[in-house]
Amino acid sequence: MKASDLRSKSRQELDEELVVLRREQFNLRMQQATGELTRNSEQSRVRRNIARVKTIMNELGRQEASK
Repeated sequence: MKASDLRSKSRQELDEELVVLRREQFNLRMQQATGELTRNSEQSRVRRNIARVKTIMNELGRQEASK
C-alpha cells in the first residue's frame, strides 16, 4: 500500500480501509496467540499500513480545518 494511492481516496474510503486493517491486525494477533502465525512480518506490514491511513486522514483533517 502506497501513500499516493491512499491520498486519492475519500475520507469514507479511508475509514473503511482502516476498519479492514484493524480486523486483519486482530486476526493476526489471534493467530500468533494460538501458534498458527507463520509469517511474523505480516503484523509489521499491517501496523505500518494502519499508520499510513491514519497519517493521510490527519492530513485531510488539517486541510479541511484550514479552509
